Amino acid sequence: MTKPEPTPPSNFIRNIITEDLKNNKNDGRIVTRFPPEPNGYLHIGHAKSICLNFGIAEEFEGGLCNLRFDDTNPSKEEMEYVDSIKEDVQWLGFHWGDRLFYASDYFEQLYEYAVQLIKKGEAYVCSLSAEEIRETRGTLTEPGTESPFRSRPVEENLDLFKRMRTGEFEDGAHVLRAKIDMASPNVVMRDPTLYRIRKLKHHRTGDTWCIYPMYDFAHCLSDSIEGITHSLCTLEFENNRQLYDWILDELNVDCHPQQIEFARLNLSYTVLSKRKLIELVKGGHVSGWDDPRMPTISGIRRRGYTPESIRNFCERIGVARRDSTVDIALLEFSIREDLNKHAPRVLGVLRPLKVIIDNYPENQVEELDAMNNPEDLAMGTRKIPFSRVIYIEQDDFLEDPPKKFFRLSPGREVRLRYAYFITCVDVVKDEKTGQIIELHCTYDPSTRGGSSPDGRKVKATLHWVSASHAIIAEARLYDHLFVKEDPDEEKHVDFKTHLNPSSLKICSFFVEPSLAGAPSGSRYQFERLGYFCVDSVDSSDTELVFNRTVTLRDTWAKIKKKQQKQQ
Repeated sequence: MTKPEPTPPSNFIRNIITEDLKNNKNDGRIVTRFPPEPNGYLHIGHAKSICLNFGIAEEFEGGLCNLRFDDTNPSKEEMEYVDSIKEDVQWLGFHWGDRLFYASDYFEQLYEYAVQLIKKGEAYVCSLSAEEIRETRGTLTEPGTESPFRSRPVEENLDLFKRMRTGEFEDGAHVLRAKIDMASPNVVMRDPTLYRIRKLKHHRTGDTWCIYPMYDFAHCLSDSIEGITHSLCTLEFENNRQLYDWILDELNVDCHPQQIEFARLNLSYTVLSKRKLIELVKGGHVSGWDDPRMPTISGIRRRGYTPESIRNFCERIGVARRDSTVDIALLEFSIREDLNKHAPRVLGVLRPLKVIIDNYPENQVEELDAMNNPEDLAMGTRKIPFSRVIYIEQDDFLEDPPKKFFRLSPGREVRLRYAYFITCVDVVKDEKTGQIIELHCTYDPSTRGGSSPDGRKVKATLHWVSASHAIIAEARLYDHLFVKEDPDEEKHVDFKTHLNPSSLKICSFFVEPSLAGAPSGSRYQFERLGYFCVDSVDSSDTELVFNRTVTLRDTWAKIKKKQQKQQ
């Protein structure tokens, strides 16, 4: 018997939809949409919206979710972004089937809607410059000033709008504005712009159009055309809801979706502004949109996150009515939780320290059994080679250890994972620098597998690799992109001043031979080091590159930090 899927926790959106179904609103239909603008790559904040919109559609019987590109600004949109968005949505585990749409498909219909508003006397062609429109809009405490072109006759507006379409005027010469209320307490309602002239080639319509609808105009009408029932969007559009409803009411459309706002995702040590992410890419502060330090879905994917971990994260943070900041530690917990169950365990050494086991036969090589994942015994075991010369981590040895340091030190016995107990008997240092370059140890042959027949205990287990069998790979150790929890906190300070100079460290990595030819994107837990994945861009069969997805919890590091604070 299969275990039933857990019921998602309730939230105010699910409650609204449940009530709508109970009352047979929209004839019992549930149609949502994810409507990105193709002007950049999606980020973790978009993942929340994707999971919500597609998740709602999947949850309720007969529910549908559209993928629609609100492609109304040719100056910023590219097919590259369209393709990346499709890839990201699919990677997250959602599928739109035959429900892929573009706002540009509706340009002719949107134009006719605009003509209807002009004929009703609810829209007019304004010849003020963009700066003049801003200056006359007023403030939060003072009303705006009506445009001198507000009283243009309907026929003149129709003529000018038609000529705008045919390309008679240059960019900025005229705009089409709604005629609403320049004294409205909601600044959005002070005669907002509906159309502007842009003599630019569109990535889908080419040179067919030289006027383009504004987002607020195209968005609500696209929802209506597609029969959307619940228009789920983030809180920054709360003030725009009044305009959303006004446009649909004035045009008396058959379908009037309900706009519902929810809190956007804010993540610590991260910026999620598309403008700022573009700035990071174009300024060369990251290697590209898919840089594993970026909060983009493509960057997160390349870093080694799984779609399951992102969906679980989005479910955990829930859907709220008010903005808050989520600790990035919760995102890291989600990937650790997932990979702990599914990622095979392997051995690797980042900062190698040579260890010679003096009493181990010089030419002997043993094949030791190693467990692939203790959380899933079905994953079986593998063989790893053991020899007289091995590498351990430099951090696992201290010549003069402090209290509670239970790793290797002179005279102390430790366990080598899957292998033997060893005891340090000698330390070799560089004569010039005094740096430790080599340890000499002895092993107890009776402790093969990691346990002693006499029952004696050791307090530390170290990871290792056989020096003669190890493969040299590249390790990219990623950390938070910013050192400040809220990089945007100080509005007068450039957010880039908070970039973390240690967000990427690159070093050689000695890994066990079973990883030869590890496929692109494959994920592993390197025992005691963290979770890593094979880089999908730069790794090859001959030159392995591993990205660190997330660290493991380090008990000694916590103790050391506490001791330093007490000093």
